[in-house]
Amino acid sequence: MSTPAQPPQVNLVQTPDYRESYANSVQVRVSVWDFQLVFGLASSESPEEVTIRNHDAIFLSPQQAKALFNVLGQNLAQYEQAFGALSLEPQNHNFPEGPVN
Repeated sequence: MSTPAQPPQVNLVQTPDYRESYANSVQVRVSVWDFQLVFGLASSESPEEVTIRNHDAIFLSPQQAKALFNVLGQNLAQYEQAFGALSLEPQNHNFPEGPVN
């Protein structure tokens, strides 16, 4: 009879080029091999025009994309339980109509 394997210890290390960014826009591109998440900043100078300045693209395997989906779902459920339901509708009425990305 074998003993259950212990999970490995995970060490998180930030590389010298590590950085943090803020994004209020994300586009998802999918291929057979991977998912690409393109992060950017959306801004509007007028109600008729929105400019998105993309600053980072992250590629994920389909398996990692599914794992991210699961962990985001769990964390969003916990967030809403603690702070209330989130709405995807913009709160600023000067923001153009349309889908939220």
